[in-house]
Amino acid sequence: MNIIESKEITYKYPDGTKALNKINFSVEKGKMVALLGPNGAGKSTLFLHFNGILKPNSGQINIEQEPLKYNKNGLNKVRQKVGIVFQNPDDQLFAPTVVEDVAFGPLNMGLSREEVDKRVSDALEKVGMSGYNDKAPHHLSGGQKKRVAIAGILAMGPEIMVLDEPTSGLDPKGASLILKLLYNLNEEGMTIIISTHDVDMVPLYADKIYIISDGEIIKQGNPHEVFEDVQTIRKANLRLPRIAHLMEILKKEDSLSFSNEYPLTIGEARKSVVEFIKNEDRQE
Repeated sequence: MNIIESKEITYKYPDGTKALNKINFSVEKGKMVALLGPNGAGKSTLFLHFNGILKPNSGQINIEQEPLKYNKNGLNKVRQKVGIVFQNPDDQLFAPTVVEDVAFGPLNMGLSREEVDKRVSDALEKVGMSGYNDKAPHHLSGGQKKRVAIAGILAMGPEIMVLDEPTSGLDPKGASLILKLLYNLNEEGMTIIISTHDVDMVPLYADKIYIISDGEIIKQGNPHEVFEDVQTIRKANLRLPRIAHLMEILKKEDSLSFSNEYPLTIGEARKSVVEFIKNEDRQE
């Protein structure tokens, strides 16, 4: 079942610039989906429609097959189900301390102080930020800020988490920690939607990929279906994952032959190389 979907979403900025053009996008419950595209393609604009921050000029957002309603009750309902983590955590963190920041959402849901404290403690533990309760968010590192921002959404108990460029600006270790956290949340059953232009990380986690370019979805499918369409990838000003690009070069030079699927990860590349060596040994 699709837990969230957009149907023919079109959105124009106040100055008349069309940001999204008839976007169809759907995510099955419990899946992890990537929206891949260059800067300015419309990723963030689409995400702001998922919990009613933006309202489309035409088209419809469905949450669990029910149309999103833009009245007060409808928006409160969807924002408890769909949590958005912005690209820049400084846009999301505003309270004097970490614990106050994470508690803000649950308190506004009208929960008891006891329930709020429990949710805050559980959320901070999940993101590896226990013990930072009284720290000022602006004193944290970029990766720590991202994790606190995620904790603030987790504390509200959403079914869907939407993250805009979650590894942007992080060093490799920080990015790895965030990806591991998202993977674990998805394993626990949470639906995860991520926007990015980092093609190397997408094959590691995404069940499905959408390519967006100039406000339109131009390709969708599983990682192999998407990245085998090299022409569309490059048309969108993206590139193949580095592993796939290397294997593409080797195949063109007849250095290595493998199945039609380009390996996208180190594990897949290793398997292709091992199969190639075995075939060479058989021929000898």
